[in-house]
Amino acid sequence: MYFLKKSIVIVIGSIFLAIGINLFLTPFEILDGGIVGLALIAHYIFNMKIGLMIIIFSAPIFVLAWFKYRFYFYNSLHGLLISSVMIDFFKPIRSPVHIDGVFSAILGGIFIGNGIGLMLRYKTSTGGTDLLAQFISDKTGINVGILIFFIDSIVIVLGGLLLSSSTLLLSIITILVVGITTSLITRKS
Repeated sequence: MYFLKKSIVIVIGSIFLAIGINLFLTPFEILDGGIVGLALIAHYIFNMKIGLMIIIFSAPIFVLAWFKYRFYFYNSLHGLLISSVMIDFFKPIRSPVHIDGVFSAILGGIFIGNGIGLMLRYKTSTGGTDLLAQFISDKTGINVGILIFFIDSIVIVLGGLLLSSSTLLLSIITILVVGITTSLITRKS
């Protein structure tokens, strides 16, 4: 029963991620952090498929996880694959109403934070740089949250340099809202 419940949560969380990215982030070239942010940069510059790029960019991290951290590998692979497929599947959706970029950044952050938070509550994730941060934390003792923040910061600064200052500012808002929403969803009741 737990496996079925976990599977349903992964699908629902992946749908939240897909809606957040496709409906709210991509219309304004807003970034999320980590691997998703790198995939969004590839999408904005080269028109690459976001979900496919997430899988490609995550592959080296998952190879490392296979050899060094099997627990993380098994608990993140399905989240990675399902969320990547959902992101590309939901790409055609567009908002019927035009909203301001700041509100889009906030709403995108809420949807993405809910998706990530739901998956984390069931000990799964989309992998990516969260896995990388966990590996580094295990080796160095540095707090995983600080490492994720550092990696996300590098990605959005890179995106801001390659895309626009508007991208940078809206992405900062999104990252903050994702972090707050994820924290609220994963908080112990």
